[in-house]
Amino acid sequence: MKRLILLPLALVFFAIPAAAQKIDASIGYSYFHIGSGADVNQNGVSGSLAYNANRFLGIVGDFGGYHASPAGVSLNTFTYMFGPRITARNPTKINPFVQGLVGGSHVTAGFAGTTASSNPFAFSVGGGVDLGFFPALSLRPQVDYVGLRESGNTTNCTRVSISLVLHL
Repeated sequence: MKRLILLPLALVFFAIPAAAQKIDASIGYSYFHIGSGADVNQNGVSGSLAYNANRFLGIVGDFGGYHASPAGVSLNTFTYMFGPRITARNPTKINPFVQGLVGGSHVTAGFAGTTASSNPFAFSVGGGVDLGFFPALSLRPQVDYVGLRESGNTTNCTRVSISLVLHL
């Protein structure tokens, strides 16, 4: 009798969430390297929210905030980008993906009470893999190239992230 009660509960907890995962929400640690001569290493948080239109194609909103203090200068970078994500979903719970995003950023630098800021155009190409633990929880290592473009110049950046993903 006990097994007859547990079986439907197990199906609801494990099977239904796996079939109905239309939204992915992630948050985690990010290492952000600003290159192109600046060579600054920032640490911060990034997250994303994705709506999966079908098994393979999703629309993503990606947001991040990163900070460093090289030589006493407070440097903050915030990014907000949107675009498509293509995921190769398979039954092994290892789901690789690639994405291309466009949006903007806000960069501030402060030293001795003086602050300067800029708002470059941002774009990103990258990917990662969702490593499933449970039907609704994954670990996501990810690597992205991020370009920050302003006044005809592009600053080449690299972002390496590790996030927890909740599949809703």
